[in-house]
Amino acid sequence: MTTLADILAGAAPGDTGLRFEIPPTWMQGRTAYGGLSSALALHAACTTAEDLPPLRTAQISFVGPLAGSVEVATRTLRRGRTAAFVGADVVSEAGLGLGATFVFMGDQPSHIDHVALPAPAAFPDRPSAPRTSERADSFFRNFEFIDAEGDFGRADWVRWVRLRERDGLDPMIAVMAVADALPPAALRLATERGPISSMTWLVNMLTAEPRTRDGWWLLSSRAEYARSGCSSQTMTIWNADGVPVASGMQSVALFV
Repeated sequence: MTTLADILAGAAPGDTGLRFEIPPTWMQGRTAYGGLSSALALHAACTTAEDLPPLRTAQISFVGPLAGSVEVATRTLRRGRTAAFVGADVVSEAGLGLGATFVFMGDQPSHIDHVALPAPAAFPDRPSAPRTSERADSFFRNFEFIDAEGDFGRADWVRWVRLRERDGLDPMIAVMAVADALPPAALRLATERGPISSMTWLVNMLTAEPRTRDGWWLLSSRAEYARSGCSSQTMTIWNADGVPVASGMQSVALFV
């Protein structure tokens, strides 16, 4: 199995940026798993721009399918005293597949201290054996997961997730790769099967150094609106100690 670290290590210079090979085991239907393509864009941004502060925000648009050989072109949009904005486009033979803007900014002094993101579940004292997908061609095989226990809403998806192979990864890259591992929360409401497609994704990092125990992250997605083929969902990630590390929002097209 080709790991995320293998894919990053295999990066090579391209015509406009870094070139990567996306193996079939990281595909999600006809395109690459969104967390992988976002992680590749972030890795390229961090590699090509020098001395960046920690990632603060990722604004991602899933424009088209990505598969096989892809190239990530990056550019510094603005570099100020406290923040740096870096753009990244991921392109394959089919054209532009992902466009991203990353904002890098370190912690700043502030008298405001407010956190209102309690974890909806505690890491189990005796976790059951982690599960993986049984499908050989599913990107889910790169992850292990445990369904969280609790009284959740009908349109909530809550699950413990970790990368099966995570050694040698930058923690921020690992979080970006894991953060999109839940199915869209609106599928909890579906009574029929059909295709779905993420359109946009906003990720706000809540810590400069995301850390957890044994690679486990608690992921939560909540569909707050699903009508006329469009869904808007909020998303949060906590570490194994219940500390929030990222929050976000995603727009999903529902062809079901």
